[in-house]
Amino acid sequence: MENLSTATREELIAIIEALMARVEELEEENRRLRAGKGGGTGLAVKPSRAEGEKKERKHRDRAFVGRREEKPDEVVQHAVERCPDCGCELSGGWKHGSRQVIEVMFQTRVVEHVLVARRCGVCGKRWLPKVESSEIGVQGQRRFGASVQALVALLNIGCRIPVRMIRKALWELGELSVSNGEIVKLLDGVKAAGAQELERLREQVRSAPAVCADETGWRENGENGYLWGFFTPEQRFFEYRKSRAGLVPEEVLGEDFGGVVTCDFYAGYNKIGMLQRCWPHLLRDAKELAELNADRPEVVNWVRALGALYVEAKASCLALGELPANSRRRQQERRRLEKAAAKLAKPYANDPDAPQRVLCQRIMKHLHELFVFVSDPRVPGDNNLAERSLRPAVIARKVSGGTRSPKGSQTRMGLMSLLGTWAAQGKGQLHGCRELLLSTRAP
Repeated sequence: MENLSTATREELIAIIEALMARVEELEEENRRLRAGKGGGTGLAVKPSRAEGEKKERKHRDRAFVGRREEKPDEVVQHAVERCPDCGCELSGGWKHGSRQVIEVMFQTRVVEHVLVARRCGVCGKRWLPKVESSEIGVQGQRRFGASVQALVALLNIGCRIPVRMIRKALWELGELSVSNGEIVKLLDGVKAAGAQELERLREQVRSAPAVCADETGWRENGENGYLWGFFTPEQRFFEYRKSRAGLVPEEVLGEDFGGVVTCDFYAGYNKIGMLQRCWPHLLRDAKELAELNADRPEVVNWVRALGALYVEAKASCLALGELPANSRRRQQERRRLEKAAAKLAKPYANDPDAPQRVLCQRIMKHLHELFVFVSDPRVPGDNNLAERSLRPAVIARKVSGGTRSPKGSQTRMGLMSLLGTWAAQGKGQLHGCRELLLSTRAP
């Protein structure tokens, strides 16, 4: 557009007329769009609702305006005692409105259980009542009740709070003074009470048709070790070992393990039995390869084809639906996908100049461990369950730095197994811990 400051009067008039013409064109186009006839821009606009047409409003069962009112434990009435104008005393009245306030009250209670001795007036014998620990809510001869012991376990394992902070929290919440050593003993007591439950949990993992396994670093008294985890949808089982060797999963799962283990490509799992390798681990490495070779279309396309193969495998699982595990149709689909993976990997497996050579060699090496989840729907094709289950332990390690002794490591592994299993089963951890303490006797 010309500089308006130097334009003549005739040129300014011409510019204004052109702008007015353009405004009229835009207004006409806007009218056509509103009428639902489309416009010059190629946009298709949904016709407006006919005048007078109105859909009936769908009413909800209840209004989502906030938390539902609950049954009150206490009712406090508020009323004006005297008239603010004349000072006359007021009485009676009616309910005008109400407001619920939810409070959590922490209070330490000391209950003294007295054994009363009584003598029989006929035979002269003295009798004392037999009181079980579970009747008075305590484990064995401990001073602290099962509710305190369960709360300590929940704070330490479920909430990942260190021992020193638990001591502070108990004092702040209920003015309960507990030493660090006593807190450790309370945790040891929970683990001891769950000895049989832990053994039962191990057997359940060993008999499961599919187990997700993974390991991560753990420090004991400043020395590096490994936290091993074995998981099913309803069980969590942890073990601490100083070694990362393949003997650990063999020992935990046992020689007679007949299920399938979903794991990453770590060689320590090779001797367990049937394996399902984790696809997200493979695709994550492939994505990194594509990013490093973004200027090479053949590598990027190969990575896309690998991802598409996994999507196809998952779609096949959905299509096979309720067919039983290892049925003929499932086995055929698994072999077809294995052939497709081999076709994708073979051309580059022995090519020293191909950037995807290492991944192709990995695919060929573990070809029969990539599509087990297609033949058996109980087996997951990813190791996400293990990753999520280990995450709380990783956070706890970063907060506390690990454990200080072998006994502390065993206690923590046992408590993580118990509380993790209760959480997986939808059972309250505090309730489960207290129930365990009152149903067993301390050794």
